[in-house]
Amino acid sequence: MSDVSWPTGVEPVVPIPGYPNTWTHTPQRPAIARAPGRTELAAPPGIARKLGVGTVNLAERVPGKPAIGQLIEISGRILDEDGRPIAGAVVELWQANAAGRYAHPIDQALAPLDPNFEGHGRILTDADGRYAFFTVKPGAYAVPVQETWWRPPHLHFSVFGPSCLSRLVTQMYFPGDPLNALDRILCSIPDAAAQQRMIARMAPPAAVGDRYLGFSHDIVLRGRNATPEG
Repeated sequence: MSDVSWPTGVEPVVPIPGYPNTWTHTPQRPAIARAPGRTELAAPPGIARKLGVGTVNLAERVPGKPAIGQLIEISGRILDEDGRPIAGAVVELWQANAAGRYAHPIDQALAPLDPNFEGHGRILTDADGRYAFFTVKPGAYAVPVQETWWRPPHLHFSVFGPSCLSRLVTQMYFPGDPLNALDRILCSIPDAAAQQRMIARMAPPAAVGDRYLGFSHDIVLRGRNATPEG
């Protein structure tokens, strides 16, 4: 096991100019170091039962009424720093709809909501650390600041591993999108290779079929190949 949870260049540089939340949510003082106790080293018992896993199809909230947008499947594995799969990890996903709007009261954008779209899901990884969600590709949206910039299509992930210390909140981007290079959150990761670990790989369409596009995205909770926070 590696003793280095966040190698140099993997953590985002915050606060991020032009993104107000990172100014109000970034601590002004360094963290106080203390030895972790049993609470931090052991996962809460029955966390999957308490959170309620099982929502994996975001694209069809009502059977027979699919959401608007490009149908996609996101699948991958949750891994530790040595590449070993983490079984029983709780994986949460939330995202904007195909028009770039979140189904949340705080989002007051002019883009329409989709009544047939479920904006969030939660699943438990299998014995091989695998997860999969069926959803729609989210749309880009403008950040409501004076000097407007656009967020590329992206997904938000939260992963609970074997302990409270192994929870990771991160984002996933789509390959080839021109807005990726302009995204201030993605660009806040100093290491270029670490940025690439936040970008999914597209599956060959011939291997997926003609109903939806497939993307693969593994998430590493910590260590030398860690997926950056986001």
